[in-house]
Amino acid sequence: MKPVFIVVLFVATFSISVSKAFPGYIEWIAPETAKNLVNPLKGNSAAILEGKKLFTQLCAVCHGDKGKGDGVGGATLNPKPRNFTLDKTQNQADGEFFWKMSEGRPPMASYKTILSTTQRWQLVNYLRTFKK
Repeated sequence: MKPVFIVVLFVATFSISVSKAFPGYIEWIAPETAKNLVNPLKGNSAAILEGKKLFTQLCAVCHGDKGKGDGVGGATLNPKPRNFTLDKTQNQADGEFFWKMSEGRPPMASYKTILSTTQRWQLVNYLRTFKK
């Protein structure tokens, strides 16, 4: 075997074993610029209701009805869907939530061409309701 092949095989095997031992161990970090995005619908109760409808239709299957990352569609995903009730999640800026749902990261889809800007901000507002 060629040395390069052996190194590639080792790295692939190591990556798979680490990801199984520590599912979702690679933290998903939005760029600094995302933190500065201003939520134009912050505090808008109508936006929260619309966000809840969208969440129920698109997100609950993986993130669960209560946002705990325990939906049936997310059971076999790696990394696991985010638990929106955790302080670590809720401590993110609105812009970070917005950026992540806009860009997506496998296995999560990008919603920037599926949902309007307003719909994505509505979802951000609804995600805030999961705060403990």
